[in-house]
Amino acid sequence: MVKLTKIYTRGGDKGETSLGDGSRKPKHDLRVAAYGSVDETNAVIGLARLHSEGDTDDMLARIQNDLFDLGADLCCPGDGTEEGQALRIVDAQVDRLEAEIDAMNDQLDALTSFILPGGSAAAAHLHLGRTVSRRAERLICELASLEPVNPVALRYINRLSDHLFQLSRLLNDGGKTDVLWTPGANR
Repeated sequence: MVKLTKIYTRGGDKGETSLGDGSRKPKHDLRVAAYGSVDETNAVIGLARLHSEGDTDDMLARIQNDLFDLGADLCCPGDGTEEGQALRIVDAQVDRLEAEIDAMNDQLDALTSFILPGGSAAAAHLHLGRTVSRRAERLICELASLEPVNPVALRYINRLSDHLFQLSRLLNDGGKTDVLWTPGANR
């Protein structure tokens, strides 16, 4: 368990930060950018939770916790196969997202157009979260091309954006109040 007795350490005053394994990296390092974007995704989901309740809020609370797990995974170099104490995203977390996506999909009509971000406040925040998670995914993919990364972490972040998309549709009255794209509407 984490115990913080002091919030600032001055350890990053020269532009470096510590990874979970104790190594130091520049704050602009790709790994730091990747888990920073995961943290940003988590913050956006926190905003969406201000407009959610019940099962929706429960799902988002689980996702927020998972995103801390994902950040912990990414801040410890390795691909998840090494022995040790590093917290890693596991298949069960991806499986849960997939089951929730499938359950939401069963409640939605098929798409007939691309959807513009908007609708309800919760849906708009989830669309923002979806785009931030896609950025995190791009950074994690780039990192994985250069260094070992847990492949389940990549699967999780890929599935998360799909989950947020489906949930945004569900919160837009089951897709009835989705804002649809009209190609060329303003020509």
